Amino acid sequence: MVTLAIAAFIFNTTEFVPVGLLSDIAESFQMETAQVGIMLTIYAWVVALMSLPFMLLTRQVERRKLLIALFILFIASHVLSFLAWNFPVLVISRIGIAFAHAVFWSITASLAIRMAPAGKRAQALSLIATGTALAMVLGIPVGRVVGQLFGWRITFFAIGVGALLTLLALIKLLPTLPSEHSGSLKSLPVLFRRPALVSIYVLTVVVVTAHYTAYSYIEPFVQNVAGLSGQFATVLLLILGGAGIVGSILFGRLGNNHSSVLISSAIALLLACLLLLLPAAQNEMYLAVLSIFWGIAIMIIGLGMQVKVLALAPDATDVAMSLFSGIFNIGIGAGALVGSQVSLWLSMSSIGYVGAVPALAAFIWAMIIFRRWPVAMLEPQHHS
Repeated sequence: MVTLAIAAFIFNTTEFVPVGLLSDIAESFQMETAQVGIMLTIYAWVVALMSLPFMLLTRQVERRKLLIALFILFIASHVLSFLAWNFPVLVISRIGIAFAHAVFWSITASLAIRMAPAGKRAQALSLIATGTALAMVLGIPVGRVVGQLFGWRITFFAIGVGALLTLLALIKLLPTLPSEHSGSLKSLPVLFRRPALVSIYVLTVVVVTAHYTAYSYIEPFVQNVAGLSGQFATVLLLILGGAGIVGSILFGRLGNNHSSVLISSAIALLLACLLLLLPAAQNEMYLAVLSIFWGIAIMIIGLGMQVKVLALAPDATDVAMSLFSGIFNIGIGAGALVGSQVSLWLSMSSIGYVGAVPALAAFIWAMIIFRRWPVAMLEPQHHS
């Protein structure tokens, strides 16, 4: 379980680490930050497009072998990122990583649930989520510090080394895990006939787009709009991530019984943070406090959605989760794209306001659907 959590940490660190390195990468290829940001969108959309097809292609493959293969692809792609002699090569290396990522997230949540002792499903997920949270807490800022000290290439190289060590641990520790409950294409129409589940998917894509519209460009925002130092950008990313751990603990305590209220409140909090982003940019203290609430909100939203998806699709967890991962990544890509367009055409200072529009829509939608399907959202107790 812990190794899986570490794997989650590594996969998420690499997805988001460019957020902290955008300015450096742009500089090294003589490009604009908003142009380099397209790399985030390509990565996220490849994950989104490939999650389901790859999961269905690999659904008969024994899970331990599959994880080992994923890690080999992942490590090789990082070596290519390290060597990338121009921007297109960097993008190609990121697509390789995205392929590995797509399969990894489709199977991880259900593996965690399978390996968890009875009655500990929420905790098992919460452990994986903590790996994810730590990626935002430590991964992005540490990646940024390494990038600033030794160059962004070394950051990617270091992630590859971390993945190699994790791979060795997985080879040693993981038992043989035949594939099960993965569902198949037949479960797709079944899942799409569940209005409660489909509404959660819709909510996910809208709220994630809102978050990433601003979050993808937080590093150039802090430096160019708020006029603060690169060091402060690192600190801010640390605070945002650290708050995620608080969100994760809160959710672990309250999530099983009050997930709907928690998610709705978190979306309202996210909306407030996006609206206050520009006003808060006048002062380091304001931005720091804002980041705490933002970090807590986004972590609760991410965890809450996963718990609801698993509760609504106990019969096809892999298909449901790979759809969730795909949809989440559509949101990441859309947010990064909107953020880059806003930065290029309007001004980077308005990313918070633009992000607030889908956040408001998400809040209204959450209110509607949690009222409409209050009970179906709870984790079924009979089903272990």
